[in-house]
Amino acid sequence: MKPFSICDSLKIPSIFKISAFVLISLTFFYLGKHWSDGYPRLIFFTETRYAPPSVSISPNHDNLFDVPSLIEQNLTREAPEKPLSSASAPPPSPILPSFPPPPPPPPSDSVQRFGIVNENGTMVDEFEVGDLDPELTENWGNEIESGTDESGSAKIRIKKFALCSQSMREYIPCLDNADAIKQLKSTEKGEKFERHCPDSGRGLNCLVPAPKGYKMPIPWPRSRDEVWFNNVPHTRLVDDKGGQNWISRDKDKFKFPGGGTQFIHGANEYLDHISKIVPDVAFGSHTRVVLDIGCGVASFGAYLLSRNVVTMSIAPKDVHENQIQFALERGVPAMVAAFSTRRLLYPSQAFDLIHCSRCRINWTRDDGVLLLEVDRMLRAGGYFAWAAQPVYKHEEALEQQWEEMINLTTRLCWKFVKKDGYIAIWQKPMNNSCYLSRDSEVKPPLCDVDDDPDKVWFAAALIDQKLDSWVMNVVPMSGPNTLPVIYDRGLLGVLHDWCEPFDTYPRTYDLLHAAGLFSVEMRRCSMSTIMLEMDRILRPGGRVYIRDTVAVMDELQAIGKAMGWRVSLRDTSEGPHASYRILIGEKRLLRT
Repeated sequence: MKPFSICDSLKIPSIFKISAFVLISLTFFYLGKHWSDGYPRLIFFTETRYAPPSVSISPNHDNLFDVPSLIEQNLTREAPEKPLSSASAPPPSPILPSFPPPPPPPPSDSVQRFGIVNENGTMVDEFEVGDLDPELTENWGNEIESGTDESGSAKIRIKKFALCSQSMREYIPCLDNADAIKQLKSTEKGEKFERHCPDSGRGLNCLVPAPKGYKMPIPWPRSRDEVWFNNVPHTRLVDDKGGQNWISRDKDKFKFPGGGTQFIHGANEYLDHISKIVPDVAFGSHTRVVLDIGCGVASFGAYLLSRNVVTMSIAPKDVHENQIQFALERGVPAMVAAFSTRRLLYPSQAFDLIHCSRCRINWTRDDGVLLLEVDRMLRAGGYFAWAAQPVYKHEEALEQQWEEMINLTTRLCWKFVKKDGYIAIWQKPMNNSCYLSRDSEVKPPLCDVDDDPDKVWFAAALIDQKLDSWVMNVVPMSGPNTLPVIYDRGLLGVLHDWCEPFDTYPRTYDLLHAAGLFSVEMRRCSMSTIMLEMDRILRPGGRVYIRDTVAVMDELQAIGKAMGWRVSLRDTSEGPHASYRILIGEKRLLRT
């Protein structure tokens, strides 16, 4: 007989295989059903046994109760036994005596009490509120009215601002304060050219008008060479400086040939001369940021722009009172500022080159305190260029001034580089070795270590876009001082308190950009004060971009409309639910 093998098993009919598989499956199903607890779940780690479900029967399930009588007995606090309606029913269970309801729980502390935290960190509700400023509330009532619109949302209404008189068309609040200037004890050091801002409540409360016949400014670079006469209708500089190639009038325009008192043949030739006598100046590479003192109509700075150099042109509002206004109308960075008794609003180590061409400043007075201010703002290794009569004239008085200048710059450790023609150039040392080796009695002395030399971003994006523009970065005094970083990047900036007016003429800027300014400064001054100052320094047709919190936008919109701006509100890139908004305003040309 042939033994049974695996191959033989494969020959078994399929019906027997299927039958055996079904039988085994039913067997395992029966066993599982029999031993299962009836709870359909999967248990991976632990198992909990549950008791079989049961129903408890109340001992009173066969008793009948007269519910209304029970309620009445409970209300009258009596518990007499009454027979049930059914005689066959067993006697009712005794009714428990009722007790008065328990007192209600103490009220939850849903209404919280407010107070202040004292010096020990404890909340107290006994405190004093400071005095109310009646002037503030009065001004608020005069300017702002609040209410609700038809939809029930809050709405702010501000009365329209009136136009100022035509006599204020060039008004600079902190420099045209005649009452404060009259009260000065002395003006011999130029104190009248410094800032004297109006007292609180006496600031600008109207819109500064444009001159009659005002036109939209000529765009750059044409504006470097010509501007509209009606925009700066003053001919005094033409009469005084026309022979020095500063400025001339041609019908309805002023023309700027590019000359100056010390560079009659033009600023370009003058700049080439400086580069020739001191090649290390290297305009556009080594020298990027320049300060021009006593700038005239700013031809020096205007022609440096084409050499990739940005120049801050400054001059006081003196006998040539409109020189800065001409510079600004040409599109050149400029500010009204004076070397007098206070530091200028620029940081230390800011400028690669400081230039003074017939700037009418006595650098050696008061032991050279004004040249010390130049030294503060000049970078290590930077240059000071002086074009003045003592450099090239040989009169006795002028030669004495030259010797005093040489003596002072030597004590400052400046290196005399070269004198050629009308101009002399010095260089500030790169390190402190000369200062440390000086005799302790040499004047001027070194500053104290605690003397902060700087006490007193948007721009880079415009440069990256290769827009033909310049930006004045205004750092608010209420925030961190980032001016040194701004100047290190080759940009211009100034420190300023926005609760006070800015030192520039009306209609200076084409664009104003404010990021987070109002939500910070609203704690110190009225938003209307800042907005009116923005309107003063903005050109007709110019625009304002304000990025700030939603909380201030309603009032800013109302102020903008009251000033006659076209205003619109936009979402930021973060979307409609962000806490910030962007307000865009366009100033219109208002006629008197």
